[in-house]
Amino acid sequence: MDKKKKSLGVLIIASAIIWGAVIIGCSVVLKGTGCYDKIQNVLIAGVITHLLFIWGPVLILFKNKNNS
Repeated sequence: MDKKKKSLGVLIIASAIIWGAVIIGCSVVLKGTGCYDKIQNVLIAGVITHLLFIWGPVLILFKNKNNS
């Protein structure tokens, strides 16, 4: 398997893990409450983490692939 394809696969799996954690975090925060502010913070943290640690490296991989 190509190293770049393997790296992309790892990033996709990491993305799924991050969003799974976000969903679980949301369910824990919402359990028995109607507090939107708390859930909003969890979702924002998930989005920022996802953009920085998943799609940033993916964009770098695609850019390097196009330059090769």
